Amino acid sequence: MVSSEHTPIIDGFAVVADIGGTNARFGRINLETFELDRIQVFPCADYLNLTDAMIAYREQQDVPLEHVAIAIACPAESDSIQMTNHHWQFSVQGTKRALGLKSFIVLNDFAAAAMSLVTLDKKEQKKIGGGHKHDDAPKAVLGAGTGLGVGHLITLPNGDVMPLPGEGGHADWAPLNEKEWAIYEFLSHRFEGRVSAERVLSGPGLENLYQAIAAYHDRPVPPLRAKTIGARALSGCDAIAVEAVEQFFASLGSFAGNLALTLNTRGGVYIGGGVVPKLLPMMANSEFRARFEQKGRFCNLAESIPCYVITAEHAGMRGVAQYLKQRLQHRAKRKQTA
Repeated sequence: MVSSEHTPIIDGFAVVADIGGTNARFGRINLETFELDRIQVFPCADYLNLTDAMIAYREQQDVPLEHVAIAIACPAESDSIQMTNHHWQFSVQGTKRALGLKSFIVLNDFAAAAMSLVTLDKKEQKKIGGGHKHDDAPKAVLGAGTGLGVGHLITLPNGDVMPLPGEGGHADWAPLNEKEWAIYEFLSHRFEGRVSAERVLSGPGLENLYQAIAAYHDRPVPPLRAKTIGARALSGCDAIAVEAVEQFFASLGSFAGNLALTLNTRGGVYIGGGVVPKLLPMMANSEFRARFEQKGRFCNLAESIPCYVITAEHAGMRGVAQYLKQRLQHRAKRKQTA
């Protein structure tokens, strides 16, 4: 996370954004109620850089850019930001100066997703399978979209929460059966010998699975977009699409279970992103939960950890707003004790 903040927010509003590899979503948020308005989506490809997109939002929505916090789909550990799945790159301090911002925070998108977990109510999360969560225990969040995002959330002794960003989506994908080895071989040839989890568990990953499974069955198929594959699977009109989505959920379960073991996430594993909510009708009857719990000597631990699909809209923007609010509260307390 990179931040630059100097002046407390007077009117309780900030501009927040969720910047993905495909779209940049902007909105104005009330930091007391977390209500969002003035939401607008810009295709990233339509703008040369982030600054141009922010200026377009300011002009089209007539919203001042003073206190801004963005979640972005790439590492955000330094002043220099380079997106993973898009060409935008920028300096945090340079952008702040260029736009005359009073506060500017840049947070990895799945660190923001992790922060959003404390803002969700029960209606905004659908439980998949069993398990019982412990609210103060570590939590994991992952999501398939243009890429595969991963993050964690821990609760500190003072009650604050802290996100742990990571790039777990680029870890190796591990095949577990004969068909998956065939899929691995197919994708290994396509991606120069290495297959990451993101090559399977993302929108483009679903497209890869569709082609790989068709090859496994020796059935030539045309390339299809993930949206079309999902629609065909949901309608049941395309057996390869159905099998691709089933494989997607099986591999997602294995990957989510690995995350659960990595940080002992008794607070739950939460799934967001653009892909899974659209395919939710097929998830309950998939292998997701069985593969999540298929952890050998630690299957009992995996069985005890619940999984949820995040159904809330704009969770990333709420999460980065929560982070900004927490930072400003700390700054105000330091001033009071100075």
